[in-house]
Amino acid sequence: MRAVPSLRRCVCLLLAAILDLACGYLTVNIEPLPPVVAGDAVTLKCNFKTDGRMREIVWYRVTDGGTIKQKIFTFDAMFSTNYSHMENYRKREDLVYQSTVRLPEVRISDNGPYECHVGIYDRATREKVVLASGNIFLNVMAPPTSIEVVAADTPAPFSRYQAQNFTLVCIVSGGKPAPMVYFKRDGEPIDAVPLSEPSAASSGPLHDSRPFRSLLHRDLDDTKMQKSLSLLDAENRGGRPYTERPSHGLTPDPNILLQPTTENIPETVVSREFPRWVHSTEPTYFLRHSRTPSSDGTVEVRALLTWTLNPQIDNEALFSCEVKHPALSMPMQAEVTLVAPKGPKIVMTPSRARVGDTVRILVHGFQNEVFPEPMFTWTRVGSRLLDGSAEFDGKELVLERVPAELNGSMYRCTAQNPLGSTDTHTRLIVFENPNIPRGTEDSSGSIGPTGARLTLVLALTVILELT
Repeated sequence: MRAVPSLRRCVCLLLAAILDLACGYLTVNIEPLPPVVAGDAVTLKCNFKTDGRMREIVWYRVTDGGTIKQKIFTFDAMFSTNYSHMENYRKREDLVYQSTVRLPEVRISDNGPYECHVGIYDRATREKVVLASGNIFLNVMAPPTSIEVVAADTPAPFSRYQAQNFTLVCIVSGGKPAPMVYFKRDGEPIDAVPLSEPSAASSGPLHDSRPFRSLLHRDLDDTKMQKSLSLLDAENRGGRPYTERPSHGLTPDPNILLQPTTENIPETVVSREFPRWVHSTEPTYFLRHSRTPSSDGTVEVRALLTWTLNPQIDNEALFSCEVKHPALSMPMQAEVTLVAPKGPKIVMTPSRARVGDTVRILVHGFQNEVFPEPMFTWTRVGSRLLDGSAEFDGKELVLERVPAELNGSMYRCTAQNPLGSTDTHTRLIVFENPNIPRGTEDSSGSIGPTGARLTLVLALTVILELT
């Protein structure tokens, strides 16, 4: 009874050997590859071992989750003279082959799975083909292509009596996989408190940092509340209070050319008298990351660093954003220096304004590099602007058809960012226009009816003289 299982086992082994002689032997595998960097040359190697006669080799690139296979290389033995047509079925001989596909400059779009399919003829009949395949996933990395540091919620005003949060946004684009982004202050890494990543619906171009304000809010200092309310009352009355007495201002830069139209007044800088909420201790930083996939397979990473701003210690502080990525040999970096505006340069055109001209007063840079971008507010000292408004927000103030009454009027430009504020005054000098007789322009600078009649009489006189 024990001899029966042994006999069956022998019969199975004999049948397997006969089938192996009939079908042939074939194994296929693709050599593994580490992640490659976009732009490098890559060679895919398919090794297969067989004792049969080769029929074909086909390479496929698999896309759309395996639903589509794109043929990228084919070798057909029927149309090749590299193999002898003489066969000896009685001789078993294992042969090792290798098929290679070279991608000279691999791209991110080449990322994905690849398959190598090999076919040999059946040893029993040439009508059948034995197939085997191997696969590999080509992981293509790409280093970030750009890095930028910007300030969120800008332009923003300067607040002397209430603490305000400040957010730096580091935008890193073009990387695959997503890089690691971190901040430094004055060359030292910042130990920040990580916050959860926001949802995709709330990730905008520059996400508002106001959700942090409930986390970092500090109350007003009671000792400064009364003074703050008095400033608000002055603004509600239509005027704009001086930030400091002009006699305490700085002298203008002698290198700046004075325009004959205006009289430059010394700059007025906001005094740095801060209430009790300003502390000299190290602030608490909060760090938040968001990742947005792009259609080309790369990822845009935004790192937001938020803290309670202290103009006393944060002014002229150097912040850098650094990026580490496996495709980079050294970290990628972008840096900014927080600087309050100082010494605005005022340019007025035309250089010699006359009655009826359109005058443009423009802030043309500063004595220093200012970050973040400041906001500008124009007011007329002691009166309203030409259009009747109390103030104008913008870098350039335009006065259309200036009347003679504006001669000697003084204008104040307030430039401010969260680090500080500065006032600059300029005086407008309006010259007579020989084309407009004195007293013929109205209060808006346009020519009145009397001026129009005088112009018509002069034109008729010239025509009569010519005839």
